[in-house]
Amino acid sequence: MSATVTLNGRVLTLTPGQSLFDAGTNAGILIPSSCRQQGRCRECLVEVTAGAALLTAPAPEERDLRPGFRLSCRCRPADHAEGTVVAHTLLRPTLRIEDRALHLPASNRGLSLDPSVRREGDAVLLDGREIHRGPGPLLGVAIDLGTTTVALRVLDLETATVVAAASFENPQRFAGSDVMARIQYDTEHPGRLLQRTLLAYLTRVINGLPIAASSIYEYAIAGNSTMRDLLFGLDVRPIGQRPYRSTIEQAWRDGTRPDLSVSARIRDLRLPGHPEGRVYGLPLVGGHVGADAAACLLALEPHRSDALVAIMDIGTNTEVFLGNRHGLLAASCPAGPAFEGGAISCGLPGVTGAIERVQIADDGTVHARVIGDAPADGVCGSGLIDLLGELSRTGQMNERGRLESGDEAFVVDAGRGIALRESDINELAQAKGANVAGLQIVARRAGRRLADLDCFYLAGGFGRHIDLAAARRIGLIPDLPDDRVVAVGNIAIEGAAIALLSVSRRRELETLVGTIQHVELETDPGFFDEFVAGCQFQPFGTLEDAPLP
Repeated sequence: MSATVTLNGRVLTLTPGQSLFDAGTNAGILIPSSCRQQGRCRECLVEVTAGAALLTAPAPEERDLRPGFRLSCRCRPADHAEGTVVAHTLLRPTLRIEDRALHLPASNRGLSLDPSVRREGDAVLLDGREIHRGPGPLLGVAIDLGTTTVALRVLDLETATVVAAASFENPQRFAGSDVMARIQYDTEHPGRLLQRTLLAYLTRVINGLPIAASSIYEYAIAGNSTMRDLLFGLDVRPIGQRPYRSTIEQAWRDGTRPDLSVSARIRDLRLPGHPEGRVYGLPLVGGHVGADAAACLLALEPHRSDALVAIMDIGTNTEVFLGNRHGLLAASCPAGPAFEGGAISCGLPGVTGAIERVQIADDGTVHARVIGDAPADGVCGSGLIDLLGELSRTGQMNERGRLESGDEAFVVDAGRGIALRESDINELAQAKGANVAGLQIVARRAGRRLADLDCFYLAGGFGRHIDLAAARRIGLIPDLPDDRVVAVGNIAIEGAAIALLSVSRRRELETLVGTIQHVELETDPGFFDEFVAGCQFQPFGTLEDAPLP
């Protein structure tokens, strides 16, 4: 008997000495590579989730990879190994990624087109300067560049029509699951490997779309401060240390840059498209509140309304806004990857086989709904919220996150070996505590009560899928009625699309971000108390009684 390999859910038959890359490619699995399997491009990454010890030892080209990641061209089952290796590429088609908004203000549904790219006769102009002459469509690409996932949308700049879309896991995950790990990796490994890996993946995905890639004249990038600057090849070390400012932000503060956006020519980043076209990075807000958060503002327009709103995009790095046209405050909450399945023993991203809904019946029976109606392999973020809410509702978990049974874990699916450990609950509690502390502190700095909110927007793919009752029960979101809580889906990519289609709105955003009060949570004297309170699994409390400063 020898080792078998399951790649992207398919069992592969390997000949002696055959690499995972060759076996996967022969089976029709898309594995990126641009170095002819020499181990240099780092594009053929796979994440090994089981059976890593059954593979050959890491080659010298793999020495900089974090545990659990291998180059598929460099690894093969070891001689005489017995068992199963489970791995997946970072272009998993089964990953559920939110790539659209569920809600947009009326003013953004009929947007007046004034893109920076336009046509005069046969001439294609960028900001009024001719860069091409000839027929063909005028295309732009809006990208939501997340720490965990990437979503992109190709638009016809003359009609605002979406002509193609794609999404995939961020291939930089081999360097760590959060922005601080990426910053450390980029600092310790010169050569811009993280940038090159991401650009190579983007190039492969875009070239695989049913479009004329040469007709792409502009990209609009929405990503947190670290992700945006890594794409542009900027030094991200300053973002990882006090005062946590991008080189772009510091230059803006010093008066040497007019705004907080960044741009480069398409050819300089070697992306598909016209070489004289532009890659535009939306402006960041400040610190770790990045261009993806700014894109949310462009799409939801709280600065144009008298209504008091809060926006919360829960993720590895949660961003919070609160305010209206009279002023906005923002904060970044270092939540970590727990609610995306990271650092959780049974955790998974939103892939086929992930439990996304959980109910506990009166007799203690656990009822679960699995993405893709497949056998359960773990629990994704929305399932974790459900599970915590059900454990709390049924009295099986106390407010401190301890299981009342005295057991170290709650069994979700005994047959599949899926259980939520108390250590997992602790990870989730800390992630929740950071999010709650950010929201509470921003509200207090604004001198407003959370009960005063006219609308609480839950942005991002995670917010789209969670059960509001469960989220309120464990204190993840304010205890507001359903009609004041709106899940808006991937609003960041909508903001990036608006920036592509309207130069005037883009300029409006560049001005707006400079007026936002950025709250640094780590320097707030009440942060620790708010964090500890936020780690408790209980509703926010009576919001009307929340004290003002």
